Amino acid sequence: MKRFDALLIDFDGVLRRWPDDDHLLEAAHGLPPGSLRRTAFAPELRDEALLGRISDEQWRERIAHDLQRAYPHSAAEQAVMRWSAAVGELDSEVLALLDACRPELRRVLVSNATSRLPRDLQALGLAQRFHAVVNSSELGHAKPDSYCLLAALAYAGVEAGHALFVDDDAANVAAAMALGAHGHHYREPAGLRQWLEEAGALCLDAQTPIWRTGERSASNDDDERSQRQR
Repeated sequence: MKRFDALLIDFDGVLRRWPDDDHLLEAAHGLPPGSLRRTAFAPELRDEALLGRISDEQWRERIAHDLQRAYPHSAAEQAVMRWSAAVGELDSEVLALLDACRPELRRVLVSNATSRLPRDLQALGLAQRFHAVVNSSELGHAKPDSYCLLAALAYAGVEAGHALFVDDDAANVAAAMALGAHGHHYREPAGLRQWLEEAGALCLDAQTPIWRTGERSASNDDDERSQRQR
């Protein structure tokens, strides 16, 4: 069996879930159903945040501004403030699978995310759970851009042929596989478990935590480089 040395895994839609209750927040603040996400994830505005051209705070200010302009009688600013307070919730089954992986398997989180990702990881208790974190808003490139995927492989310290890649977006999986990675289009934990077992990634009786003292994250490396450049 081919040996894999790294697991590159997506965050939202795989490890983190969001409650489907935006409609309640919208109704309470005079906004039509679906308007929050429709505005927040309009491609042009979304990409500005995910590629780091604007900060997470600026992104949320723009959401509130655009909503207020579209729905002048709403309480858009308060709605966005409450919407922004949530950090989502972890899928305990997926987290358990990460913990069950071979202890020497390098875990790299690869996320198309805003500048708020480090804060969310801290709030969810994940700040030290990965050998590296690749955040599109820090990198300036997002999945499925090969630049982002190659950066993740570099932080993992492996060639594509020795990497596992998990994402809930089929286009991202296809891009990783085109580079030579072994990809899995995530749908539910049972399928992920079977795939990890078949890849020889699981060591179900392992007791070693998946993080190690002294391991670095892409975010930390970038922070140090920024400090040296000032």
